[in-house]
Amino acid sequence: MMDGFMDFLIGRKVLAEKESQVNGKLTVVRDLAWGTHIISGKITQSGGVARTVWKTALKKVDRERPKVKSCLILGLGGGTIATLAKQLWPNIKIVGVDIDPVMIKLGQKYLDFDTENVTIVIADAYHFCTDFKSEPHADDTYDLICVDTYIGDEYPKKLENRKFVSSVCGKLAKGGIVCFNRLYYSEKRRGADQFEEQLRGVFSKVEPVRPEANIIYFCEA
Repeated sequence: MMDGFMDFLIGRKVLAEKESQVNGKLTVVRDLAWGTHIISGKITQSGGVARTVWKTALKKVDRERPKVKSCLILGLGGGTIATLAKQLWPNIKIVGVDIDPVMIKLGQKYLDFDTENVTIVIADAYHFCTDFKSEPHADDTYDLICVDTYIGDEYPKKLENRKFVSSVCGKLAKGGIVCFNRLYYSEKRRGADQFEEQLRGVFSKVEPVRPEANIIYFCEA
């Protein structure tokens, strides 16, 4: 009863609920504060606050590198990053990798995710990056790489190891940049800080920026 009353007050409406073998229960919500977004494990995965975080990050990239022509997205999700990237760089070519096709379909239906100029690869980000023969485009290089690979509020441990981080670095074109997104609140800070140390062991430059309750690490080879 109380939950229903609170939903009414904030204009919250559940548009869809889907079960995913990867993310479990996915809920598409629309409210007055954040518009339409996809939630997994009480964490917004696409749209909403995730859009705000990545809008801040990509605007920074645009100021520093206004001629981004190619982008690899590890954790395509509902297409939020791809949509923002195409707004900033209309002719950009995007390869989007995600292990969960259900999330992508929800983005297409509810978040207006337009897949034009987006090559979608359904694959595990770790294998895509570390096994160059496993997927098309896996051995390409990119001006921009965005890494947003959460499952609920958990960042997969295998995506923190040096092999993966080094493989991502190896996919950068000359002068390119990688943006790693990590949650950065309460108990999540320690893991993010440890991950930063891993990044500094691979990249020549690591710049942390903190939008919302997240931290984005801007990394250069």
